[in-house]
This record gives sequence, C-alpha cells and structure tokens, in this order.
Amino acid sequence: MRWSSALIPTLKETPADAVAPSHILLLRAGMIRQLGAGAYTYLPLGLRVLHKAEAIVRQEMDAAGAVELLMPALQPVELWKESGRFETFGDLLMKLTISGGHHMALGPTHEEVITDLVRDLVRSYKQLPITLYQIQTKFRDEPRPRFGILRTREFLMKDAYSFDADVDQLGRSYDAMYEAYCRTFDRCGLPYVVVDAESGPIGGDASHEFMVPCSTGEDKVIQCPSCNYAANQEKAEVGESAAAPQRADSPPYEAKPTPGKRTIRDVCAFLKVDEATSGKLLVFLADGKPVAVLLRGDHEANEAKVRRAFGAAVLAPADPDSIQKATGAPMGFLGPIAIKIPMIVDRAVTAMETIVVGGNEVDVHLTGVVPGRDFPIDRALDLRNADEGDPCPRCGAAMVVKAGLEIGHVFKLGTKYSKAMGANYQDEKGTEIPLIMGCYGIGVNRIVAAAVEACHDANGIVWPLNLAPYQAAVVPLQVNNKAVMDAAEEIERRLTEAGVDVILDDRDQRPGFKFKDIDLIGIPLRIVVGERGLKDGTIEMKWRHESESKNVPLETAGDAALAELKAARDRLAADCQVRREQRAGAKSS
Repeated sequence: MRWSSALIPTLKETPADAVAPSHILLLRAGMIRQLGAGAYTYLPLGLRVLHKAEAIVRQEMDAAGAVELLMPALQPVELWKESGRFETFGDLLMKLTISGGHHMALGPTHEEVITDLVRDLVRSYKQLPITLYQIQTKFRDEPRPRFGILRTREFLMKDAYSFDADVDQLGRSYDAMYEAYCRTFDRCGLPYVVVDAESGPIGGDASHEFMVPCSTGEDKVIQCPSCNYAANQEKAEVGESAAAPQRADSPPYEAKPTPGKRTIRDVCAFLKVDEATSGKLLVFLADGKPVAVLLRGDHEANEAKVRRAFGAAVLAPADPDSIQKATGAPMGFLGPIAIKIPMIVDRAVTAMETIVVGGNEVDVHLTGVVPGRDFPIDRALDLRNADEGDPCPRCGAAMVVKAGLEIGHVFKLGTKYSKAMGANYQDEKGTEIPLIMGCYGIGVNRIVAAAVEACHDANGIVWPLNLAPYQAAVVPLQVNNKAVMDAAEEIERRLTEAGVDVILDDRDQRPGFKFKDIDLIGIPLRIVVGERGLKDGTIEMKWRHESESKNVPLETAGDAALAELKAARDRLAADCQVRREQRAGAKSS
C-alpha cells in the first residue's frame, strides 16, 4: 500500500470534545470519524484494526468448536415480550414500527432470537451440546454515548450461545468459551484481568467479566493483592468484620432535633459526628413489596445483593409515597427502630457499638442507638458495594480498587430463556426437558479501544503487533531519488511477498513529519531508507516501543525485517503459551 493512495487524515491537534485517550488518538490517527452521537465511521486504518480483532475472535471461536451463523439485527418485539425482557430492558431497546404496523426492535443482543431458532431446530439430546456464535452489529439507545467508540449506540459484537442437556455439559461449554476468551485477549496483546461479575438484565447464575485496567474505565474492579480475588463492584463481596461487643452499661439512645436535615452529610455535619458512625435506612420495592435495608451512612447499597437477599426478580427504589405508606415515616428521617416492614441489616452495622439513625418523624434523629439492643438483627448480610480497604472475602486482606474497561463477558444462563420460550429437547426416554444455556459476548470495537487505552504514549498509539493496521512502514526519505525509491520498493516487495502488512510512505514530506505520523498511528516497525544510508549500504530500523534505532545492511534488509517480526511473533506466542499453562495449573490445583 502506498501512503499517497490511502485515506489517512491524521490530525495534529487534540479534538475539543475528546477526553478518553482512545477517542483522542483514534481521531488523530485518522481511524474514525463521528457521524452523530454514538455513531462512528471506521476509516480504512480503523477498519483494518477492527477486521484484525474480528479475525482473532473468529479463529478462537472456531478452535473452541463454536459454529458461526448470522442472525437479523431486526427483531420482532413479540420475542422480547415472550422472554419477559421487553419491560426490564426498557428504553435501551431501540423500537420502531415497520410497514403493516408491525412492531420491531433493533437488537442489542440476541438471546431471544437464538432461543427461537434453536427451539425449532434442536429437538434431541443427540444434537447436544452445541455452541452457536455470530459477529453482528448491535444497537442500544445509550442515553449518554461518550468516550468515542467505547460507549456507542451502534457497535460490533461477537455473541455466542451454548445449548446443553445438563449442568455438567454447560460447565464444559462455559470452560471452553472462558479459555477461548483468554486466548483471544492474549493474542490481542491486552493486559486483561478476569473478574467475578453480576449477570444483570441478561440473567443467569454465574458470570465473569474480562476487564482491561485503564484510567477511563467506567467499571470499578475490586482486587485483593494477596490472593488475586477480583470482581466488579456490582458483584464484589466484602469479608466479614467482627461484631461489636454488647455493653450492658450502654446508656439509652437520645432523640436529637435535626431541622430540615435529610441527607447523611447534612445530619452528620449538624450533629458533628463522622458519617461512618451513622446509618441510613433505604426502602425498596422487591417484586412490588416494600422492604428495608440498613447500612452504615458512608456505604452505598448494592442493589444486586439486596435483590438476591430478598429473593426478588425485580428491585427498585421506593418512591416517597410508597415509603410513607409502608413505614409511616417520611423519607430522610427513616430509622430501624420499630420498623414495620421486613428489614435486613448490612454486616458492617453489626460491627458498630452505637449508631446515629433516623427517628421516624420529621426533623428528628437518634444518637446512641445500639444495634441488636434497640432494634433486632434478624438477618445480617453483605448488602453494600465493596470499596478500597475493605477486607477480602477469601483471605481478609485489604482490597484495592481500579478502574476497568469491560471487553468480554461470559454467563451461565441456565434455563431462564428456554423455560420462558419453551425451548426443550427430548432425553433418552423421550421426556421434554428445557435446554440449558450459556451466553458469551465480546465487544469487538472495545478490543480496539482497549488496546489504545492500554498501549499508548505521548507520541500516539503503540499497537500490539497482531492488531496494528500495518505491521511495518517503509519510509523513503528522498522520494525523488530513484535509488532510494528502488531500495524502499524492494524491501516493501520482500515483506509483502512474505505476508507482512506493510505501507510505503511515498509522501514528499520532511522526515520528521513522516515519523510523527507513523508514531501517531502506532505502526510497530519503521524501516527508513535514505541517501546517506545508501552510501554506507545500510538502512535504519526502529520498533515503535523502543527509543533507539539500529542500522542493518541494505542487502539483507528484507530478511532482517522479517526476522525481527518473526521474533516478535514468537515472543507473543511464548507468552500466550505461558499464560495457558498458568491457567491450566491454577485450574488443576
């Protein structure tokens, strides 16, 4: 490829509306352009990277035994109503009406479509197990698209679905996809971490996310540096703290006037106490019924944990009218004493000797309340978000928090969709049994963005070799010098014939101008041919991630470049093999 024939509109200045490094650098490197909020055009270089990520994903899915198909993006809303997700997905589902008055949706995911397909085509245990996958454009009415291609309304996703006869088969299918994801992200050169995750609106009972730590990640990853426990904040558990001893001589609690002070911050500032000594009572509607949780004032409720604690399918914060009707007390002054609705106490509260809580009447709070004495603790569970310094649930060490960017997610769905949609198979005895499902998603666009987030410096992108739009750039410094161009073209020809993606920068520009563009784009290997080098019979070779260049003989330049690229590929393959062996060892132990 000749640079002069390519469409590579690099930018020297940072776009005003770009914040995330991937957004800034993909725009500046001429790889993407925004059409509208949450919608991007992939220019030729960006599309090359996207296609390389897609090819790695496809290769690893095929190697894991998954079978590719392609399902429509346009889906009947009746399928979503049949599964029960039409309401729970809410406004994120892009809805439209087509000719004839038919109501359709642009698919953000394909659980309903694949279940509808398989219930018609898979009828016997002899057809199981089977894993089907696609790479398809998805749509989501994201209310706040931002960070370039990280959070968009239209995106490219690989989604796979396994169908199994029993839990053991599901376990094997899940493990195969889990390992395929590890191989995929290893080959992409991404510094990922696997974390326990919440299944969310997809459903299911077991889930892992693949995260790339980066400053602009929108998820919080809770990690234990001692035992390597890791989970996202939605799922992360908090280790138990010792319960506070009951003191028989503790004085009775006191009612304190707190006029107009409804928030924890205002109440604690008014009473001159630390927020960690206060408590907040939150009321939720669990499947429509009011329930309460009591947390320490400086902690945040984890709604997934609360939902599971009450065994609810749907959980939502209660509105003020529902709270007043259920508790007889106004919002902002709720407390646990004489509570009229079911209440679960967060475990951190049990470690408090006394607590400041609402007095269940306007402008009143109570100080010196003793948990377990002044209100019962019938159930104490982990109900809050884990945070920096909290004890690890496995070893008790202090945990740390890092920002993470999700690039993949695997779920054990069980029979959530097959039962709702009547997707059954017949066992050996002819009995109808619901199919057991798994779901496995990779954001292909996010692989591209995550690679930039994790691999960049002050000069631009530093692409991993397997994702780079071109692996090598041949740069003739004097394009009007026939000897220089002949030498550059010969190196380009040698690399191209060997299957290397190479671009020849034939622009009549200053060397520094060319080098800055190549560094900005992040091409791994730069090969420079100039008049001075030809006089000495040498060319210059430099890796993007290294500060120093080196000279090699002109007559063996092509072979030297191929040897450098092979060595880089071999190092990556060796690293991938080491990680595979480490995973196998960890699993066997």
